[in-house]
This record gives sequence, structure tokens and C-alpha cells, in this order.
Amino acid sequence: MQALRLARPRALPRPFLARSLTAASPAHATAAAASAPAHVEPVIPLSNVEAQWQRLSTDEQLAVHQQLEELQKKDWKTLSLDEKKAAYYVAFGPHGPRAPTHQPGDTLKLLIGTLAGIGVAGVLFAWARSGAPPPPRTITKEWEEAMNERALEQKMNPISGISSEGYKGKGFVTHN
Repeated sequence: MQALRLARPRALPRPFLARSLTAASPAHATAAAASAPAHVEPVIPLSNVEAQWQRLSTDEQLAVHQQLEELQKKDWKTLSLDEKKAAYYVAFGPHGPRAPTHQPGDTLKLLIGTLAGIGVAGVLFAWARSGAPPPPRTITKEWEEAMNERALEQKMNPISGISSEGYKGKGFVTHN
């Protein structure tokens, strides 16, 4: 059994073969290229790539991608509709970096989470306001009216302010 394993030749990975071909002599390169397979066997039928893409291993996905690259080197008029669809799906389909970031039902979770956050902020705001001291006495309407009278007595801002001729503003009163 051990002798059979040692006698059987092993296939080299494609990048290793390409590197060794560049370093080898031209006679070596033609012999190695002749022994390389000319056509990659399809891993899955190209008519069903969309349905099976997620279940394929990385190596199988790479093989399908390479097969489609070889097909696309031909005239596009000779490609079947399934081959064109498969090429489009592999290039631009919703997988890898183009996979959707949100799953179905995430919108409801985000809405509920946002509303919960707003509710918690409202409760914290009401709690903080309940413990706050009362507003100062200078923010009442009576105090602001008294400030207007004092400003008129002192002739404050006689050019454009409360003491000017024809002034129609409220003065310091901000409350209704």
C-alpha cells in the first residue's frame, strides 16, 4: 500500500506549476504545458449556479470562476443564456463583498431598538427634571415687566431700543 502511494504521481498546484515553468528551460515548458489539462471539468452545471453558489467550497467556486473566465474568452454570441447568467451572477451576484448586510426582519428590530433608546432617554430626562431646582424668580413675567419699567426710567438704549421714539417691541418680556 505504501509503495502504491509513493509510485503514484501527485498533481502540483497551478501557481506552483506556473512558477516552475517560468524558471524552467523552454523545452521543459512545452512538455509541462502539453501535460496540463486543456479543459477544466465543470464542478456544477452552469444552469444552476445561483442556487448552489453558497453551498460550494472555496475551491469549487474558484474552479467555476476559472471555467467561466475561459468561456468568456470566446465570442459572446456563442455562449448560451445559462453561461451568460452564470458569468453575471459570479461577477456581480449578492455574495462576498456584495452580500446584503441586513437580513429580513432586521428593520423591525432596528425600529424597536431606536424607539426603546428614545424612550429610555425620555425617562432619564424626566427623572433629571424632577430633581432639578425650581426656575429662578427672574424668569417670571412680572420680573420682566419690571425690567422694562426700569429700562424706561434709566432711558436705556435711546437710539434703537426700548427708550427710543416709536418703539413697538416687547422689551425684555419673553413670556406670554
